[in-house]
Amino acid sequence: MKVNLTHRLSYDYTSPVQLGEHRLCLRPRSHGYQRLLHHHLEVHPGPQRSLPMLAAGNDEVLKLWFAGQTEHFMLEAVSTVVTQLPPPLDLCIDGEVAPLPYRPGDLDAELHANLRGWLANGQHDPAVVELAQESLLGSEGQCLLFFDMLHRQIQERVNYTERHHGTAWPAGRTLRERLGSCRDLAVLMIEACRCVGLPARFTSGYHLADDRRGAYDLHAWCEVYVPGAGWRGFDPSCGCPVDDRYVVLAASADPTLTAAVQGSFSGAPGVTSHMVWSIEADITAEGDSSRMAGLCTDRDGCSDELQEASSAI
Repeated sequence: MKVNLTHRLSYDYTSPVQLGEHRLCLRPRSHGYQRLLHHHLEVHPGPQRSLPMLAAGNDEVLKLWFAGQTEHFMLEAVSTVVTQLPPPLDLCIDGEVAPLPYRPGDLDAELHANLRGWLANGQHDPAVVELAQESLLGSEGQCLLFFDMLHRQIQERVNYTERHHGTAWPAGRTLRERLGSCRDLAVLMIEACRCVGLPARFTSGYHLADDRRGAYDLHAWCEVYVPGAGWRGFDPSCGCPVDDRYVVLAASADPTLTAAVQGSFSGAPGVTSHMVWSIEADITAEGDSSRMAGLCTDRDGCSDELQEASSAI
């Protein structure tokens, strides 16, 4: 799939504000099963200083600093991306691959950060351990069957819902509430995979699904390191592996580091902001071209992922 993406975000403030440091993850990934052909970013007001950074997952992060005051803030990222289907997992995995669970000592030390639990002591929530054990038993320790079983368990136990505010819930809370947004489901699957020794990380980007009727949001899913196949995407919101309709912006063991936009502002007491954003995609697939666009304001109910990414601005 080849797609031209335009991601716009703007803020209007009720009185002049000073913009603080901002951290942007708006440049699509350009390795693996995705290739970035073009990327252009416009920022108004122009930053006093900007520094590109390379994150731990090799995704590009841009840090911005501003001078002076403003009543408006606007970002527009235009990108052209080519994606491809990854090879089937069953062709990548050697028939002699060890059964689950995997021991951390058998993995490259660079992957260990992607095995840590979300509890304060680094342990996994007991409710998620139970979910992982059920999927493990149902799959008889076979890796690919484990993914199928885990997807099925999540689909049966958790109802998908949009949630416009707040950070991703801990996996145990998602199971207790029996509902969650895409970022909540991603965290749940990540922790369940980590429970059986599969390194997993949080991924943000765009899912250009056929059934969205032209309204696109930021989306969240997970990537799992599968021995023999490397990092592969799985979307627990739809219970399926990631295909070429997904465009990755950033991935990290820590979900807070994948937000498209993070930043702050300071101003007079009582100053408020009004946000408007849109994501447009011109998709060319098998010689056909179509245009899809989504527009939302913060008063009309934005995607939960974008609200979370921008709530501090």
